Amino acid sequence: MPDTLLITGGYVYDPTNGVDGQVKDLWISGGKIIEPPSDPSVRPTRTLNAAGLVVMPGGIDMHCHIAGPKVNAARKMRPEEKRNAEKIHRTAVSHSGTMGSVPSTFATGYKYIGLGYTTAFDAAVPPLSARHTHEEFEDTPCIDKGFYVLMGNNHYVMRAARDGDQERLQNFTGWLLGAAKAYACKLVNPGGVEVWKQQASGNVRQIDENVEHFDVTPRQVIQAMSRAVDALKLPHSVHIHANNLGMPGNWTTTLETMRSLEGFRGHMTHIQFHSYGGGDADEHTFSSKVAPLAEYVNANPNVTVDVGQVLFGKTTSMTGDGPLGYYLANVYKTKWFSADTEMEAGCGIAPIEYKNKSLVHALQWAIGLEWYLMVEDPWRVVMSTDHPNGGSFLAYPQIIRLLMDRTYREEALKLVHPAVRERSQLADLKREYSLSEIAIITRAGPARILGLKNKGHLGPGADADITIYTPHENKETMFSLPRYVIKSGRILVEEGDLREEHLGNLLHVAPGYDPGAEADISAWFEDCYSIRFRNYPVGDAYSHAAQCIPCRD
Repeated sequence: MPDTLLITGGYVYDPTNGVDGQVKDLWISGGKIIEPPSDPSVRPTRTLNAAGLVVMPGGIDMHCHIAGPKVNAARKMRPEEKRNAEKIHRTAVSHSGTMGSVPSTFATGYKYIGLGYTTAFDAAVPPLSARHTHEEFEDTPCIDKGFYVLMGNNHYVMRAARDGDQERLQNFTGWLLGAAKAYACKLVNPGGVEVWKQQASGNVRQIDENVEHFDVTPRQVIQAMSRAVDALKLPHSVHIHANNLGMPGNWTTTLETMRSLEGFRGHMTHIQFHSYGGGDADEHTFSSKVAPLAEYVNANPNVTVDVGQVLFGKTTSMTGDGPLGYYLANVYKTKWFSADTEMEAGCGIAPIEYKNKSLVHALQWAIGLEWYLMVEDPWRVVMSTDHPNGGSFLAYPQIIRLLMDRTYREEALKLVHPAVRERSQLADLKREYSLSEIAIITRAGPARILGLKNKGHLGPGADADITIYTPHENKETMFSLPRYVIKSGRILVEEGDLREEHLGNLLHVAPGYDPGAEADISAWFEDCYSIRFRNYPVGDAYSHAAQCIPCRD
């Protein structure tokens, strides 16, 4: 028998397979979890005694910003952070790195694995920047990773949606995902970024506003893309950053966006930023509207969400929503970076700070927690901070404590702006998450939503990505420092120390499409782009350790 690892005696939390804290042994071989040997005389190569410890699948961050040109620009934009931030020093098995709100590539990989997370997806990459993203992924150790390609303001997409040419759009979507070696389709402020690029301070606020020059509405783009994604049977649904992010009163836009799916799959990302009552940017009317939105999500299983939880402190906002970046720079009176990607997307970056005594910021914090507590089915709500927009992924243990410990949550509520109690329902929510529910929103749920059949669970055939925690009354302490982290069957982290080097895989899709469609796509490229069509796709040799995830049956 090949080398095997046996994890024995731990309390296993594996919601996918109905295991809720039972003592269970796990056998691992070839980077996979395997059935226990039928011959009782077979002995493992190594045994890891997990008696008294909590065993879960490795964490999955399905929405973060960790690679590509926008992240690199944000690092350059924050030299004051790099001077003062924690430094990671080179060891026999690790490179040096810097922290801050936008960590270096090496620090990102080491900190994720040290937290017990084994997979992460960058949520917004222009396809023209795919090569840069792959290069940064090659520099991000320890974890598996993938990215979502920006399509909500792509000129080809908007024209096909306007014309109602669903076959043309489906072929383009299949081709583009394969060309970029991306994992999923991302819509950011569909149509609004293009209006921003065409008009000074332009944007769209509602999904039925017309995008001039293209004569298309956000609703048409959302509907056309959700149908194309489902027709291609992609493992993940269309990933939607809705119009009107961050604006008072935007909850109606969010609700209409969810309704526009008309039963097709859709994932609403960083939903906290889209759940605001009030109007006219007026702090005096700003309030939570989670209740009616969560009611819709609870009643419509085609919709899933991740939260985008806000944590107090300094961070960096980075988004494919160009007009939002400009808006935040004006609100915070700070420096600002904006970039446009020809035919495809935009970008906005600005330093920001969330303060617990600010009514708006405190409400954002409360609204995020309301989402976790008001969505009835934990399989359809995912933990995220929209790293680094709402805060660092390193804050996940703090969020877990807020969800599992009602007393701690009530004490935290006393420290924020007092009007939060009047303008949200957080103070009235008594729910406390169990360990099994935490395993769902951080592991099993995102794996299911992403269509990753070999991740997020501990059954035979699963990737042997495992995190082992020491139980502690303080759940922030428990989840901040795993006892062991195992990636692809190898013990990478032991009590906070990195034991081995590991690169991790690139997760991508390669859906089928009609090759005859490339003639039309090529003609458009040669007319409109500054690069040649043949130079655009990322070749197979460009990305190492690439793992193609199959489409749905």
